[in-house]
Amino acid sequence: MRTAIGQVRGLGSAREGVEHWKLQRLTAIANVILAFWFVIQAVSMTNATRVEWLDWFSSPFNATAMVLLAVSGFWHAKLGVQVVIEDYLHSEALKVAAMTALTLVSFALATASVVSILMLATGGA
Repeated sequence: MRTAIGQVRGLGSAREGVEHWKLQRLTAIANVILAFWFVIQAVSMTNATRVEWLDWFSSPFNATAMVLLAVSGFWHAKLGVQVVIEDYLHSEALKVAAMTALTLVSFALATASVVSILMLATGGA
């Protein structure tokens, strides 16, 4: 809740902290489930050939789960690094630059991962 002076100055709760916390926990749960699934799958295909892996990726379920793992993983990492930036960078200009770089790098890496998974799934590799 904001005090009267806080409302005038624009200070006080931005009401974004709880949503950020919930998203971090949601992506963490998704990562645990999806990573566990992937480890089980990878171990079961220890001696698989490249063709067998391509067949595995061509399954819509496996490709979808891998895309979810990549997106959830990069989203979770971005949320975690964002907290570090907000807590430990005190220069506003540096904070804005770091957040912009974080968002761009996270988006670029997630996009590259999704494109790679889709190329494997469609046999374009």
